Amino acid sequence: MHPAPVTIADVARLAGVSKVTVSKTLNNTGRISEETRQRVLKAAQDLGYVANPAARRLRGARTNLIGMVIPELISPYFAEVARAAAEVASEAGLDLGVFTTSRNPQRERERVATLTSGVADGVLIVVPTDAAQHIATLEKSRVPIVLLSHFGVSTDLPNIRADSYHGARAATEHLIGLGHRRVAFISGAVESSQAYERLRSYRDTMAAHGLTDPALIRTGNFTQRRGFEAAGELLDLPDPPTAIFAASDATAFGVMDAVKDRGLRVPHDISVVGFDDVAAASQCHPALTTVRHPVHEMSEAALNLLADALQGRNVRGTQLDFPSELVVRDSTAAPRTPPPSNPAPASPATASPTTASPANSSPATASPGVQDAAGPVRPARRRRT
Repeated sequence: MHPAPVTIADVARLAGVSKVTVSKTLNNTGRISEETRQRVLKAAQDLGYVANPAARRLRGARTNLIGMVIPELISPYFAEVARAAAEVASEAGLDLGVFTTSRNPQRERERVATLTSGVADGVLIVVPTDAAQHIATLEKSRVPIVLLSHFGVSTDLPNIRADSYHGARAATEHLIGLGHRRVAFISGAVESSQAYERLRSYRDTMAAHGLTDPALIRTGNFTQRRGFEAAGELLDLPDPPTAIFAASDATAFGVMDAVKDRGLRVPHDISVVGFDDVAAASQCHPALTTVRHPVHEMSEAALNLLADALQGRNVRGTQLDFPSELVVRDSTAAPRTPPPSNPAPASPATASPTTASPANSSPATASPGVQDAAGPVRPARRRRT
């Protein structure tokens, strides 16, 4: 038989105080002397007392827990989002519980249902499933819910977004500005509305320059393995691309592996651009040109909205849009021009390849016409619908 769980009454008896005093001490409410507080906390620790979040919720008390529902943690980007959110939550004196869905819509619904049944004070959903019925269900929740990086189905739930569309436009314009005309794109997961924004932006930008070619688009899933496979397909084309834009940094790492596997070099033979600016993007060789989202600032804004909602403030209809930033590093350069039929020996100066602009370059060194997307992060704008 399992031993009976330790209760507040047990803690009160050991500490020699009332159950009300124990409750006030553990919930950090009311006026309790420091000596009494320490005695209660020691009794709770000695007995191994663990609060029941659901019971506390039924009594109208706070669990002090924020639940984060996230597609996966194997992705460097989502791991960074979770890390940033945990840091912000800790600074605010909150606990953060991270629940993954493996990109399974049914599992996402189950995770949210669990968290809103009394486990968490508020829920942060990262890249929620873009289904009208699912969003409608979330809108009915009595527990505050904030969305992070939701595009697509209209909702009045608070939503924190970074500008994927203009970030992808900045990346595509950067490659075109370098002289590339065969720019390929490897998309993200099909169920991701954020991935669709990046694909839509690439298509619009290429069309605006008269460079549309459906053969240059490959379906991806944000993984390094798929990046490797898709890059191989693109490099096998009769007229292969001179640049590949991947919808995530993980996918871009796979592209770089495939290029090297073919005996080619980045950026001398193929320029590569990613998206997300995960930590490894600046540490790989060559350092990856990519699009940065202000992850820490977005997490902070999301948790601030949850805190506002928990204090009774109306945050419905709030949307905060953060700009993207193009970070130019060493993985992009001008395409090599075909050598003449009888090439003359090249001097070292003319033989060296064009290098990419350094990271954090000014908008002028990035690509024309995208200063609004490639500039430094600016404070988000609050819009109420």
